[in-house]
Amino acid sequence: MASSEQTPSFRKRARVKIGQIQGTRPSLYNNQLLVSTGIPSLDSFIGGGLAVGTVLLLEEDIYGTYTRLMLKYYLAEAVLTKQSIFISSADESTEKLLKELPASVDSETQSSHPVSSSNINAETTTADKDDKMKIAWRYQNQKKVQGPPSISQFGHYYDLTRTMDPSLLDPDLISHGPSIDLDSSSSASESPPHMNKHYQKLLMSIRDKIRQGGFSTSHQAEKRSILRIGIHSLGSSLWDDDCDATSDETRASSASLMLFLLALRAELRSALATALITVPAHLFQDRAVVQRIERLCDTVVRIESFAGSEKEKNPVFKDYHGLVYVIQIPRLNSLVPAQLETPDLAFKLRRKKFTIERLHLPPELSSSTEFGGGVDIARGSACGSSSSSSSKLAF
Repeated sequence: MASSEQTPSFRKRARVKIGQIQGTRPSLYNNQLLVSTGIPSLDSFIGGGLAVGTVLLLEEDIYGTYTRLMLKYYLAEAVLTKQSIFISSADESTEKLLKELPASVDSETQSSHPVSSSNINAETTTADKDDKMKIAWRYQNQKKVQGPPSISQFGHYYDLTRTMDPSLLDPDLISHGPSIDLDSSSSASESPPHMNKHYQKLLMSIRDKIRQGGFSTSHQAEKRSILRIGIHSLGSSLWDDDCDATSDETRASSASLMLFLLALRAELRSALATALITVPAHLFQDRAVVQRIERLCDTVVRIESFAGSEKEKNPVFKDYHGLVYVIQIPRLNSLVPAQLETPDLAFKLRRKKFTIERLHLPPELSSSTEFGGGVDIARGSACGSSSSSSSKLAF
């Protein structure tokens, strides 16, 4: 006689809850899993954070100083949230980059006592009461425009004057990319054809890390973590041994880089991993190549530094060190990407911190020649009255 208890024909596969992964939070826009870039002000401008399974491309400034700093923030955030790191660079030692990671601001206090949104609002209200406007009192109730937007506790803040304690760096959670040897030969059968041998080795190392480290979405485990991939100055001359390349060889080299980005993007789509890649876009003479590279990434941010340019001495930009252009935001689980509040962004580097905020020009309180580049605006009525002084704006 058959038993009254019947075994079900299928068993529902257990899914990992979003809240169980440390250092992540769901997006309020499309419910995508997000991690912090290490710069909370940047997170707020790219949709709340960096989506898991996507590639963030940073187009380097001329000297690569600020994008290198942003890469350190990205890696430092992984250390504090106990996430795995895969770092690769052909320009400098990866061990040196890890030794220069900035220290967290009161990391022990922030980890044990996270700042709630109510406390932030209370502190903001108290600061508003103490900071009354002394000029144009009617505007004191208006919304503040300066400074990064206030968001809930997501990510950490860092002190650039101090480096991170080496004891916080867990060697088991850190992996280094393959060394770049220009004299070595390549034998990578699993990689796509016509790809640079150095890109092949790097891609295979990332694949092995995802599969062996259990970062694939098909991997079954009770406790999951995020893999952060950081690649410094990808596409520079040190990644390719064709130093004296002709036009045809240059196109082949750029095609090799595009194949790598396409293969990497496909790998991350089915992995609990994110990638931050810095590319010296100013070294590419063909702008069309840069646009193709941008299309092969999910989030694209361009950094323009004022160092060595005319804008460095311009009084209009005296409070900033450069401009930030958000070129592309990913479309994930939605038809359109998250909308930027404003495309005009700038960054400033203080002694202890790096922030990105809305660009606001200072008020013109002095003569018009200070901000007008020496243009003498004709005095007179607005409708064609004559003026004794000559001006380009006179009509």
